[in-house]
Amino acid sequence: MKTRLFTTVLVLCTASLGAQAPATAPTASVAPVALAHSNEFGFSYSLPSDWDIKDFGPAIPLLQQKLEKSADSAGEKKAVSCVQVPLLATHGTPRSVIEVVTLGYECFGKQFADTDLPAFAIGVAGGLKKTFTIDDPIYGAYTLGAHSVWIERANGTSIAHPELKFTTETVCTILSKAAVCWEAIAADDTASRYSSMAL
Repeated sequence: MKTRLFTTVLVLCTASLGAQAPATAPTASVAPVALAHSNEFGFSYSLPSDWDIKDFGPAIPLLQQKLEKSADSAGEKKAVSCVQVPLLATHGTPRSVIEVVTLGYECFGKQFADTDLPAFAIGVAGGLKKTFTIDDPIYGAYTLGAHSVWIERANGTSIAHPELKFTTETVCTILSKAAVCWEAIAADDTASRYSSMAL
């Protein structure tokens, strides 16, 4: 249930943003200073100031309504109503995308454990296969502060525009207030290098 929900949200949010045909070739420049933002679930994130942060909030109710219709159980419907997208940002042409999706435990009524992390994260990462051909995945796990983190980094080719090549990265963790996944679809090394998060 948790995996399908996050996969659907991630695919719907990133599919149209990350796989668009390029208008012009990107130009080299010095990255602007990163701006830090905090979140109610206990993490912070920073992006350079030239990233375009999208307000995805107004689209959430419509997305939730769509997902509730296909939910298989009352638990899935509850999870759908609790999903938040605290960050959706794009940069450059072709677009690089960074998205954060959270499922808050207070809303959902259940707290996840670290033992839920591997299966949950693998399912979320698999969601990108609906939009990208994923090649050469590399998996890792590490600890950041007191939190276990699972990561997959791979090469991704847009299914809709096979000429577009990306680096995809999924990073998931179980926090004390929410399950959180970061998805990055980087069109170049600069986009990949300047996305960061801290717990």
